[in-house]
Amino acid sequence: MKDKFGREISYLRISVTDRCNFRCKYCMGDRGIDLLKHEDILSFEEICQTVEIMVGLGIKKIRLTGGEPFARRGLMDLVEMLAKIDGIEDLAITTNGSMVYDKLERLKELGISRLNFSLDTLDREKFKQITKSDGFDEVIRSINKAIDLGFKVKINVVLIKGFNDNEISDFVALTKDKPIEVRFIELMPIGADLAFDKNNYKENSTLLKDYEKKDLGFDGVSRTYKINGHMGKVGLISPLSHKFCGDCNRIRLTSDGKLKACLHSKDEISIKGLSRPDKERLIKATIYNKPQSHKLDESGSESARTMSSIGG
Repeated sequence: MKDKFGREISYLRISVTDRCNFRCKYCMGDRGIDLLKHEDILSFEEICQTVEIMVGLGIKKIRLTGGEPFARRGLMDLVEMLAKIDGIEDLAITTNGSMVYDKLERLKELGISRLNFSLDTLDREKFKQITKSDGFDEVIRSINKAIDLGFKVKINVVLIKGFNDNEISDFVALTKDKPIEVRFIELMPIGADLAFDKNNYKENSTLLKDYEKKDLGFDGVSRTYKINGHMGKVGLISPLSHKFCGDCNRIRLTSDGKLKACLHSKDEISIKGLSRPDKERLIKATIYNKPQSHKLDESGSESARTMSSIGG
């Protein structure tokens, strides 16, 4: 289905929970967030019904996110349910990697081929500082196992000035002998601590200026490069310095059943508990009226939510 600007909307990101076992400052701030009650969260059955409707409207790619998706009890049951829906061409998951190690084989069996891992530092002490967690070794162990099992692995690195911008070469080096993609994402002013986001923003356009590379063009929202002599790839996601709204093909479903056609819009449409015909009507309207672009470069994010409650 196309929106009124002619963009084909084919990608649904589903936040299955607002809970996370990490407490990254740019996402949750220092005080954390107010968590939803269990009864406010979409059931697996309603998620699947919504996906069935959207697949019928042209959605082909589904990505499960959180919070941390594996923090939701029984997530593997949902994956099994979604894997049975005809018409989904790509079912993927974004995770922090701390709770997935023992589930990787089963995910592979269910047809999950792509995993994105969120990892902002390769330094164990800095990892503790940013996540308030001691899970570094488990994350690295999960990433390596996922690579060994043949998943298409991407590592998402939120670029934070003064924190991890001295680790660029270390992250790029991961792509030397591994068939993975490392993606550097500009810090967006949308978290629980907007002052932190704005003060620690760093444009990513010049990160690879010293590397001999081939520009592979855009892969979704990421401008992708192949460093000469490297097995993997490096991507730059630049929502502030280089808008990609003109090619945005995604819509979001929050864990409490709200449709968001734009990550940074304040507009949300609740579909929780509605009949199937009403859901379909509202989904069509939401897709058609998707905003032409965000206004991060003008007034900042209009969304009142944190990243953990939207699903990134």
